[in-house]
Amino acid sequence: QVQLVESGGGLVQAGGSLRLSCAASGRTFSSSAMGWFRHAPGKEREFVAAINWSGTITYYTDSVKGRFTISRDNAKNTVYLQMNSLKPEDTAVYYCALDSFSYRYTVPTSPPLFGSWGQGTQVIVSS
Repeated sequence: QVQLVESGGGLVQAGGSLRLSCAASGRTFSSSAMGWFRHAPGKEREFVAAINWSGTITYYTDSVKGRFTISRDNAKNTVYLQMNSLKPEDTAVYYCALDSFSYRYTVPTSPPLFGSWGQGTQVIVSS
């Protein structure tokens, strides 16, 4: 069973930056794509970014393109989400998730494709 633990959330002013980390236990991390999702109050859970198992392919939702960067360090079993130019609408609980399948050719973006989820980390962006 893989465990995912997010960290790095907090309160930041609009225009500021945060770096989220997601540490994974288990041997499947380096062969699995990873994703970041967010859930804001009163809204549906939203895909944010994903990265394939080798780190060579990334995908972002339109609202964060050019501001957020997903990356991974397979030696450290960790995936990151660098968030710059934060906006109040980025306020949400952010979750990392691990792909249910290994060595997927594409980058998954749909929640049902992810089999393990972290507990979430709160990000609050003040205006």
